[in-house]
Amino acid sequence: MFNTGRHGAAPRAALFYGRAHTRGRNGGVAIANEPRVNDRIRVREVRLVDPNGGQVGIKSIEEARWLADQLGLDLVEVAPDARPPVVRMMDYGKFKYEQSVRARESRKKQTKTVIKEVQLRPKIGTADFEVKRRRAEKFLRHGDKVKVTMRFRGREVTHPELGMDLLQQMSREVDPWGAVEQAPRLDGRQMTMVLAPTRYALDHDDDAVPSEEESAAPSDGNVSDDGPAAVETPSDDSEE
Repeated sequence: MFNTGRHGAAPRAALFYGRAHTRGRNGGVAIANEPRVNDRIRVREVRLVDPNGGQVGIKSIEEARWLADQLGLDLVEVAPDARPPVVRMMDYGKFKYEQSVRARESRKKQTKTVIKEVQLRPKIGTADFEVKRRRAEKFLRHGDKVKVTMRFRGREVTHPELGMDLLQQMSREVDPWGAVEQAPRLDGRQMTMVLAPTRYALDHDDDAVPSEEESAAPSDGNVSDDGPAAVETPSDDSEE
């Protein structure tokens, strides 16, 4: 067990992945960004921990280094303030690499969310709807939110239920990549809905994402008389 000290309180151990504080000659506190490793550990005895976290026991520093060397591992000081200091056998280079990967992934997921837009029409054909669904899914898989806009023309606005049905269909078919963040809402001649990427999408953002060529299905010709079935906003192409 660790020496609990005069007042019975266990000493505060500095984690090996944090900053170890050491007392300088002038009484000030020196900050080291990394733990002491291998030959930099200069104490007589250490409490040795194996690669799986098991207790090996108190060993001389020479014996601890020898045991780590036999396994092809580094000896890393994980609790310098303990008495004796606690050291662990590990692949320190691999550990640092894995930490950098986790930090990079964390920063990537904290980046500002971009809102993309996909536009639909009430009379959109099946093939054109599939193109829009693939585009929305692509944005969601990249971690972006998607604003789905249903535009009504002429007397189409008298049948908002048609737009509502298509927006609800879109929300169902982008599952599990996206979920409704803002329910469909009618505002003048357009109805909008906002989809947000799910945790599943964020955790699988490195999966293969359909390219523009793969997602461009041929139109079935089912378009309205007053224009194309679906119109992309300029932001779709400019922001990709």
